[in-house]
Amino acid sequence: MLVFLRMGAFMMAAPIFGSPMVTVRVRLLLASLIALMLLPIVGDMAVPDLVSGAGFLIVLQQLLIGLAMGFLLQLTFAAVVLAGQVVAMTMGLGFAMSLDPQNGVQVPVVSQFYLIVATLIFLAQDLHLYLLEFLAGSFQVSPPSGVNLLSLLSMETVYWASQAFAAALSIAIPILAGLLIINICFGVMTRAAPQLNIFAVGFPVTIMAGFLLILMSLPGAVQTLVEFHLAALDKVGSVIGTLGG
Repeated sequence: MLVFLRMGAFMMAAPIFGSPMVTVRVRLLLASLIALMLLPIVGDMAVPDLVSGAGFLIVLQQLLIGLAMGFLLQLTFAAVVLAGQVVAMTMGLGFAMSLDPQNGVQVPVVSQFYLIVATLIFLAQDLHLYLLEFLAGSFQVSPPSGVNLLSLLSMETVYWASQAFAAALSIAIPILAGLLIINICFGVMTRAAPQLNIFAVGFPVTIMAGFLLILMSLPGAVQTLVEFHLAALDKVGSVIGTLGG
């Protein structure tokens, strides 16, 4: 049951697995099957009665560990959504919204494009398999009988959120810089020819230029996403390593 709770909490918060497109029954089935497979790794441990006070704390620990591991990885996709929102608002596509199947909320179409790219990179690198391997190793490093929960609340985990903002800016800055130059040029044109309808001319040009800049900056964005995904796995591994001590 304790292995299932940690796995279930991870499935609920982790990217890909926690998507609303993956039904609750599928997540429960996956968590149950993986928990059964992990039982030989966990082995026999002295665990207090789960209906007691000590048992309740251990149950809470397993839920927090699974949620923390999933949350750290979810920040990688939140950075992609943030980058897409900034780019969409700058290029004039902030009103074009679509449903994000990953989180079940409305996001700009640019964010949806980056989310698809990030998901494909995540799966192409087999990072979902590495996540399950890390989760299996977490039971050896930090068994359910006792865990140092202070590591989950450390400032190192909080600083990881700032890294998500940095990754979002590194994806969006090349596009924002190009759109800024275009807007400055339109401002000069407006001063030189006040009779020019800048809204009728500038709006489609900004959108077309935004798409062109997205295409040109895509190789760098892919490299940033790959590095950020790997950094997220390193962060999950470091958190797991500090749980036991």
